[in-house]
Amino acid sequence: MSRLCASIFVLTFFLLIPRNVSAQQTLSLTGTVYSEASKRPVQQASVRLSDPGGNLLEQTVTSDSGEFDFRQLRRADYILTVNATGYQSYDLHVDLSFTSDRGISVYLSPKQADPADASPAASLSAHEMSMPQKARDLLASGEKKLYLDKNPQAGLVDFQQAVSIAPGFYEAYYQIGMAYLTLGTRAEAEKSFRKSIEVSNDKYGEPVIGLASFLIDTGDFAQSEQMTRHGLELSPNSWFGHYQLGRILFAENKVADAQKSAEQARSLDPNAAIVYRLLSNIHLSLKDYPALIQDLDAYIKLDADSPAGVRAKEIRKQVAEKISKDKLNPASSPAP
Repeated sequence: MSRLCASIFVLTFFLLIPRNVSAQQTLSLTGTVYSEASKRPVQQASVRLSDPGGNLLEQTVTSDSGEFDFRQLRRADYILTVNATGYQSYDLHVDLSFTSDRGISVYLSPKQADPADASPAASLSAHEMSMPQKARDLLASGEKKLYLDKNPQAGLVDFQQAVSIAPGFYEAYYQIGMAYLTLGTRAEAEKSFRKSIEVSNDKYGEPVIGLASFLIDTGDFAQSEQMTRHGLELSPNSWFGHYQLGRILFAENKVADAQKSAEQARSLDPNAAIVYRLLSNIHLSLKDYPALIQDLDAYIKLDADSPAGVRAKEIRKQVAEKISKDKLNPASSPAP
C-alpha cells in the first residue's frame, strides 16, 4: 500500500484552545487486527469484549479489511480478546474510564506459517501479476526507496525503468507521480497521474485520488470530493483516499463525516502520520481534548523530529496544561 510522505501536505494545527472540555455519554472502541509477521489484515478473527471479571459483554468478527467495532460503551475497564485460526490468542486491557472514542491496532503472532499470506486481500492484483517479473521487482524496489528509505529520486529511477519494460504498468505510472509529488514537481506528478488513468482506462483509483488532492489545495472542494469518491469506488481500501475525503469534509464543516473518513484511513494504515494530524484538528474542533492528546502522541511517535512534529509537542504540552487546569479549577455550576 502506498504511503505519502508527511511533508507533502501541510495541515495547520489550530492554536486556539477553547475553555470547556465536552463530555461524552457513550464511547466507541474500534480497531484493526493485523498479522505481526506480514502486517496484513486478519479476516474473520473473533473479537470478544468482556468486563474485568471475564464476563462476555459483546462479540464480533473482523471484516475483510480486519476491522471491528463496538459502539455505545460506558466509561469503564474492558478486556479485549482476539482469536483467529493459525494465530496465538491475544488479550488486551482497555481503559475507557478517562478517554474518548478509541481506535487501536492489534497484532497477532502466527503459530507457524502466516495465514494472512494466503488471504485474497493480501495477493497482488491480477493486473500486477500479468506484468513481467523484472518490472514487478523494480516497482517493489522503487516503493522501498520512496517510502522507507525516503529517497524519492532513487525510487523514481526504478519506476521509470519498470514502465520502460512494461508500458501498460499503470501502477508504476502512479508511483512515478508520487515520487514527483514528493520531490515537489507538481506538474510532472499531474502528468504521471493522468498517464496512469489513461493506461488503466480509468479502472485504477489511486491516481484519481492523487489528482483530486491538487484540487483540495486550490479550494475546489466540490470537484475534489467528486473525484475522490470516484477514486474510492475504484480503490476502496486506499487509506490516502479516505484521508483526502476527510480533509475535504472537514473543510466543508462536515465534522462527523470527516471523523468517520479519518478513522477509516487510520484503520487502513495506522502508521500514516498525516492521518493523526487530521484527527487532531477534528478532535480539537469538537473540544475532545483526551482524544486530541492521543492523536498528538501518535503523530509524535511517527514524526517526532520534523517541524510539524516539534509543533505537535508544543501543542500537546498546551493541551495537557489546559486539561490539568480545568480539573483543578472546574467551571462553576450555574445557579438554580
